[in-house]
Amino acid sequence: MSARPSLRWLTVSALCLLGLSGNALAHNPMCECKQIDTEQIRCTGGFSDGSGAPGVTLDVIGYDETILVPGKLGEDSTVTFKRPASEFYVLFDAGPGHVVEIDQADIQAP
Repeated sequence: MSARPSLRWLTVSALCLLGLSGNALAHNPMCECKQIDTEQIRCTGGFSDGSGAPGVTLDVIGYDETILVPGKLGEDSTVTFKRPASEFYVLFDAGPGHVVEIDQADIQAP
């Protein structure tokens, strides 16, 4: 008789672990921006599982929260834009929990 409660406990435990395994398969957003010359910046976006992010929103936003350069990643998961004259940051937004912000100070020079 005591075998049944143990089997039930094992079944419940297995279902809980199966439900949590989705987190292990999650992919994190990744974005990198580099200055390619004195006026141009190229950003590349994707996910930690190696997949690209074509069509994902990537906006250049001023410190006053105005969108300076609205954009979406191209088929190659990149976007190139002219460096704004004012201070800015880049916002890669692939949806809730999949957001990356890159401050202008963190953009690599050529």
